[in-house]
Parts: sequence; structure tokens; C-alpha cells
Amino acid sequence: MATKKEKDNSPQPLVNKKAKFNFELISFIEAGIVLSGSEVKSLREKKANLTDAFAKIKNGEVYLDGFSINPYKNGGYANHPDIRPRKLLLNRKEIDKLDKQIKEKGLVLVATKVYFKDNRWAKVELALGKPKKLYDKREDMKKSDAKLEIARAMKAKNYS
Repeated sequence: MATKKEKDNSPQPLVNKKAKFNFELISFIEAGIVLSGSEVKSLREKKANLTDAFAKIKNGEVYLDGFSINPYKNGGYANHPDIRPRKLLLNRKEIDKLDKQIKEKGLVLVATKVYFKDNRWAKVELALGKPKKLYDKREDMKKSDAKLEIARAMKAKNYS
């Protein structure tokens, strides 16, 4: 007898594509995020912008700045502000480790992805990144263009 596959109703993650272009991403860490009810509903509808989001460490706590969640359409008077610093949930050891790396190596905490874990908890994937120089970005663009040209040539010759 065939077994039924459970449907995964969790929404697709919201990804920051600019982070990989602007930063050399070194390591990743998952953090919980403190949200209000209308923010969660709006985030489930993918009404958010992660492009300019970054994290700061203030007084031993991590805050996500520049993360824009549009107001929920049925929120009424209890709606949330569009952009505000949102607190991230990390262990003390993780915060201390991140703070040390940021101060010593000159790295930046960038938000790369927002998703729902187990269809319940909103999570943010943070990456420690080193800002790229202009010539590094040009080099990446040349590599991606070369890959596209190769793929087009292979398709034209019907190899794929």
C-alpha cells in the first residue's frame, strides 16, 4: 500500500540575493526573531523586504535593522510599524563569539534568509561577511556571464 506524503505547507523562505553579491559570506548562524502577531501574518504572505537588513550588537543583545515588513492588510489599529529594530534570540556564548569576530576581523552580520521552522517559528539566517571591493564584484559578474555563455552554447549544440 502506498504511503501518503505529508504536504509541507510552510511558505518558501525569503532570501536576500544582494548579500552574496555585496559580501564574501564566511559562516552562517540561525537566530529566532521577536515579532508581533500582525508581523507574522504579513511575513507568511511574503510581504517583507530583506535586501538592506543587517544585525547590530547593542548592550549584549542582537537587533536586526533595515528589515522591512509591510503592514498586515487586515491589521486595523493594532498594526505594526514598517521598519523598526527587531530583537534576535541567540545564546550568550553565540553573541559573545559574534561580537569578538566583528570587532577583531572587521566583519559584518548580514541577514541572508528568513523562514519558518516547522511551520511555527520565524527564524533568520545571519551570515558573517566581509564586504567585497568593486573589483571582486566585477570578477563575480564575469564568472556568471561566462557560465551563462557556456550554458547557451551547450543548449544551442543540443548537448544538454
